[in-house]
Amino acid sequence: MHSDPLVALAGLLVGFVVGLTGMGGGALMTPILVLGFGVQPLAAVSSDLVAAVVMKPVGGGVHLRRGTVHLGLVRWLCFGSVPAAFAGVLVLKSLGDGDALQDRVETLLGVALLVAAAAIVARAIVLRGQDRAGSVHEVEVRVLPTVAIGALGGLIVGMTSVGSGSLMIVGLLLLYPRLRASDLVGTDLVQAIPLVVSAAAGHLLFGDFQLSLTAALLAGSIPGVYLGARASAKAPDTVIRPALVLVLVASALKLLGADNVVLAGVLLAGLVTFAAIATGHHRASRRRVDHVVGSHTEVLEEAPLDLRVEAGLEYGR
Repeated sequence: MHSDPLVALAGLLVGFVVGLTGMGGGALMTPILVLGFGVQPLAAVSSDLVAAVVMKPVGGGVHLRRGTVHLGLVRWLCFGSVPAAFAGVLVLKSLGDGDALQDRVETLLGVALLVAAAAIVARAIVLRGQDRAGSVHEVEVRVLPTVAIGALGGLIVGMTSVGSGSLMIVGLLLLYPRLRASDLVGTDLVQAIPLVVSAAAGHLLFGDFQLSLTAALLAGSIPGVYLGARASAKAPDTVIRPALVLVLVASALKLLGADNVVLAGVLLAGLVTFAAIATGHHRASRRRVDHVVGSHTEVLEEAPLDLRVEAGLEYGR
């Protein structure tokens, strides 16, 4: 049985990560509900998708206002993803009933999370230097491959609630490498709105939607998304994304039946790697700050006293 305040807290944390990194919440929220709160996998998928209907427009609206959305890509992605997402629910129901269905959903979730973790790593590699790529308005749409990406991603989302962010955006990266990172994220967020609406509609009709569970998720996730978006400018991807990959891999292994010794080993190796990355990023940031301060100290020494105090020069004497 789940406790509503604790589910809301989990929603707050996941919403914060979504706002902070731009990654979809299904890859985190669904396994948390299954592993942490004992929610049946089908109910977790259904409730998480319905909650995403409210969450997705928050990020999509921001990118629409900033002009970082390729509406042509959105149209053709939705052409494939919207019917496929609804069909994914029907495929899920055809896999069986009762415990057999729940076991199959757990397996599908585990596989989807492993793919999502690999997708995040691939995304980080491909996005390196992408901010120098072409404008969102300069990219020509490749219709058939774009529809195929939408259809495959929609099918996976309908069955597992995972993939609208972490999986589909990798397909866009490979197909449109000249798109900037912000354009990729904005395009994916906007196309995900009708996608999750379609998947949620299917789960409302054929899944195991639980109103109390969804309400608790939304109570935490909506303010979490807002706070995460506010903090996103200060949090480096080089620190956040490795932590997200670690959580996804550990959750996937647990869903696939890995024993505690394997999980402990993975978590220990991941924490050591994460600590090394965080330490390296901190040292690199300090070197950049020292270089900037050093290059401007002479100019600031001649500045008025209030400006020198604000720059911190007077405190080091």
